[in-house]
Amino acid sequence: MADASGRPRVLLLSAGNTNDITMARALVEAAGRARRLVADRGYDANHLRQFLAERGTEAVIPSTIARRAQIPYDAQAYKARNLVERMWCRLKDWRRIATRYDKLARNFLAAALLAAAFTYWLN
Repeated sequence: MADASGRPRVLLLSAGNTNDITMARALVEAAGRARRLVADRGYDANHLRQFLAERGTEAVIPSTIARRAQIPYDAQAYKARNLVERMWCRLKDWRRIATRYDKLARNFLAAALLAAAFTYWLN
């Protein structure tokens, strides 16, 4: 999860064979209060939308193609999602992060946190 400037706010580790929405609730809770959540179609689920509504967070998530009734979203706000994509690209510039050399999750998370700190300290 990134802030409005494209800097990482929360980095959580999950198994490589799980889908993104599995960690969505934990990420939102760890990030704290937010006015809106901008995410891609992979996060389009009723339970996540309901959770965000209960927290008072606007869901800026386009509906999946399989959804019968498309849910409207703020297309202008959705354009800010490129900040998150650029954040991941900057982190993946670090070869250790992109290829996951570390066998232990704690070592990989530590390397990701160091890469994030260096990347945004230098910029």
